[in-house]
Amino acid sequence: MNPDRLFESLREEVKKLVPSDMNISSIEFEGPIIAIYTNEYDKFSGDDSIARNLAQGLRRRVDIRPDPKGLEDSSIVDAKIRAMIPESAQLFDINFVPETGEAIIEAINPNEVVGKEGQLLSEIKKESGWNVKVIRAPPIPSKTVSDVRGYLRANQDERQAMLEHVARRLARSVLEGEQWVRMTTMGGFRQVGRSATLLTTRESKVLIDCGLDPNSDATPYFGIPEAQPLSELDAVVITHAHLDHCGTLPALFKYGYEGPVYCTPPTRDLMALLQLDNIKLGFGESKKVPYEAQHVRKEMLHTIPLKYNETTDIAPDIRLTLHNAGHILGSSIAHFHIGDGLHNVAFTGDTKFEKTWLFNPANNRFPRLETLVIESTYGGHNDIQPSRADASEEMKALLIEAMNHNGKVLIPVFAVGRSQEVMLVIEELMRTGQIPPVPVYLDGMIWEATAIHTAYPEYLNSQLRTQIFQQNENPFLSSIFHRVETSAMREEICHSPDACIVLATSGMMSGGPVLEYFREWADDEKNSLLFVGYQSEGSIGRTIQRGRTDISFNNRGKQIDVNIRMNRVTVDGFSGHSDRRQLMKYISSLEPRPDKIIIGHGEDRKCTDLASSIYKKFNIETKAPLNLETIRLR
Repeated sequence: MNPDRLFESLREEVKKLVPSDMNISSIEFEGPIIAIYTNEYDKFSGDDSIARNLAQGLRRRVDIRPDPKGLEDSSIVDAKIRAMIPESAQLFDINFVPETGEAIIEAINPNEVVGKEGQLLSEIKKESGWNVKVIRAPPIPSKTVSDVRGYLRANQDERQAMLEHVARRLARSVLEGEQWVRMTTMGGFRQVGRSATLLTTRESKVLIDCGLDPNSDATPYFGIPEAQPLSELDAVVITHAHLDHCGTLPALFKYGYEGPVYCTPPTRDLMALLQLDNIKLGFGESKKVPYEAQHVRKEMLHTIPLKYNETTDIAPDIRLTLHNAGHILGSSIAHFHIGDGLHNVAFTGDTKFEKTWLFNPANNRFPRLETLVIESTYGGHNDIQPSRADASEEMKALLIEAMNHNGKVLIPVFAVGRSQEVMLVIEELMRTGQIPPVPVYLDGMIWEATAIHTAYPEYLNSQLRTQIFQQNENPFLSSIFHRVETSAMREEICHSPDACIVLATSGMMSGGPVLEYFREWADDEKNSLLFVGYQSEGSIGRTIQRGRTDISFNNRGKQIDVNIRMNRVTVDGFSGHSDRRQLMKYISSLEPRPDKIIIGHGEDRKCTDLASSIYKKFNIETKAPLNLETIRLR
């Protein structure tokens, strides 16, 4: 069946399933969604069962919308809505999306907009005629979130054309004959960096992650025959926003990819932040970056965000569901249901199977699961990390000692994840008087990444979510934190005689502002360099961590020689990766237990060690492939 015939068949099916009194003006296909437009939207806006019954009957995602032709002008509606909302709601903004008929209200106190038992929201919907949605305005405004949403609104026509193209690709007929499932390792196997895996069926090709190697110019093996041409890829799925998983994605759009990218909403925004910063850093350090800002913008237009546990078609024979991975904001385990029950495979990306200061532990329950692809960053036999509580105590002792010597503490961090956890620990230690109060400076993208965290509270654990929205209790807004916004401020901090703590990017000291502080403070034994995150093989951070007393590195095009006398300490327990015990516990708790486990994202010996241990303990078939191997899953 060709796409046009399938669309017509689905339209007829929709008409049979909707209530007889529902006046449908049009039925459109946007990517994986069937959009149903009605000029009687107010009759159905309060009844979620209609969309739910349609989705179950059609086995597709359904969105019921008001007909744009019948909507009142947004400027008039804006005034009406503002007049109806009480001051206690602390209205932040109202954004209108005419193509979908959405009016999105952002308020500090969204419950005041909803009203008792939803009465006020119902009145606003009825009065406006728009599909009114209420979201909580972030307590820390994010320029990235605002820019991304504004760019999508301003380029709605191009995005609409992309969604129609995706819908037609999804509607093509599945090839008949023997069905099979394979995966090809394109990067990130027996190594940490440039993660990329190609999932292939008789019908479809899906790329999972598209990362860079933070310590070299190496990219995934795009030149293999299986991945060419890039235009034939059905989809790209990004598990999370760290650059070793998404840092080469914009290059796909530079070299011919025109398809969709699937990830969670916070991953989309964090990707844009980190990729644009990667361009900036590359320019400043004379490094070649394989894409430009225009390709990041195109990537944003092609991204179809999915919430956790929301299932969608991404190819004619593949359905995707994203689950919490517990690693960073919006990180996900990508579960693929292939064919009509042919095979189920989950890619964990990076996972943390422990409740942390930020997130709930990684999901370990799936409807079906035959193959699991899992990381092994800390999969070695001796990779046992202390608990979060023990890590906090260790950090407290180190900070007290440094402050007693009037020293400066430099903490290299990844802007996303580790920064926010370290901030939470330091804020609690100072607020409760366990360590002396000193300024804590945030340099790099840390403040903006933190703002994005507050824009998506539903992805944080419940305790932190409550704190963020309690007046005067938001730990990220503590007066101890100071944002470093200029090079002059950085220079002043570097040469100040006073004790302080600096959190600076990058986490592996491969570039960024952390090197400015390190250069100035390294030769003073009163100062401390505190590692809280993974340092990959070959990185400057790993070299320093191993005890080198002198080091040379390139900073902004200049060769810098540094003699290291400062105290160097590693505090384990802050990692967003599961350690050996957590990985084994995760596998033992999986429901259902898979038939095959494939190990990646780890140094060579850690991959093979974990694979061997899983096989011996659980009698599950395991494999630790090299890059460029193809494995038949079914």
